[in-house]
Amino acid sequence: MTSQQLGGPTVYLSVVIPCFNEFECLDALYERVSATCRAAVESNYEILLINDGSKDRTWEKIAAYADKDPAIVGVNLSRNYGHQLALTAGLNLCRGERVLILDADLQDPPELLGEMMAKMDAGFDVVYGQREERQGETLFKRGTAALFYRFLSRLVDIDIPQDTGDFRLMSRKALDHLNAMPEHYRFVRGLVSWLGFRQTSVRYSRAERFAGTTNYPLSKMIRLAFDAITAFSISPLRIASHVGIILGLLFMLFLGGVLYSWANGDVVPGWTSIVTIVLLVGSIQLITLGIMGEYVGRTYMESKRRPLFIVDEVRKLSASSMTSSPVHSLQARIGISNYDRG
Repeated sequence: MTSQQLGGPTVYLSVVIPCFNEFECLDALYERVSATCRAAVESNYEILLINDGSKDRTWEKIAAYADKDPAIVGVNLSRNYGHQLALTAGLNLCRGERVLILDADLQDPPELLGEMMAKMDAGFDVVYGQREERQGETLFKRGTAALFYRFLSRLVDIDIPQDTGDFRLMSRKALDHLNAMPEHYRFVRGLVSWLGFRQTSVRYSRAERFAGTTNYPLSKMIRLAFDAITAFSISPLRIASHVGIILGLLFMLFLGGVLYSWANGDVVPGWTSIVTIVLLVGSIQLITLGIMGEYVGRTYMESKRRPLFIVDEVRKLSASSMTSSPVHSLQARIGISNYDRG
């Protein structure tokens, strides 16, 4: 993958922002991110706003920005693919030598860009935001998030920093390697950690959501947790096999006790204990099959080699900056159906 996916000259900084039903946040997002970019790199930047199948007027507002501001690139996906694949679309399309990943809800402050740029100037390839506190979130969400990161760190063989999201600044070198990874079930922060290179943190306090409601309810958080665990660890399979071995040993001990009692004529009537054991073993077998099925299913989906996403439209003010060659090379890889060149 080249650094000029949208054609035209390479820019120094790209900001990639997935958007799903973020109409209420977009005006403040546009103003704050644009001001931060101008302060950091003057006019040498682009902001990619990725519409991930929003149901409100998010795309309408993104298109309006793109029609008046040459720094804005609006990308409309063909449907809702989820945050991680929408983010992947932006990372494949951006042209920057440095790339800032940001969520549209403004919980992660874009104003940290200057500090991140300074650390990258010192030689780091990835500068990630690490949360010291999470304002406006329930005790349940804070607790489950902390538990998840600590549980994940024990399962995987790579060092995924705790209390981090996708908010980070990446060099083009790191991004090109990230874009070369083809897997469908993506946990981007884990993939970035897997890359290695020189990485460091910027600590900050995460603010409340600027407007609207969260796009990450419990169901999506659980799905992301499954993606993270299955993408970076086979420990659940090992745990299932260990449980099977332990149960097998316990069964042999139980069988020995039963045979001993039978040989001594001490047969206890009733089936309660037997039924309990059968139900216990059966439940564990079903759980084990479920874990195996999760891995097999993901392997099956990956083997289809479908595009990760399909881009329906790219909106950009300057038609002269759009060329056809990057479109063709990218279409074969990720599925781009139509580019708006107006």
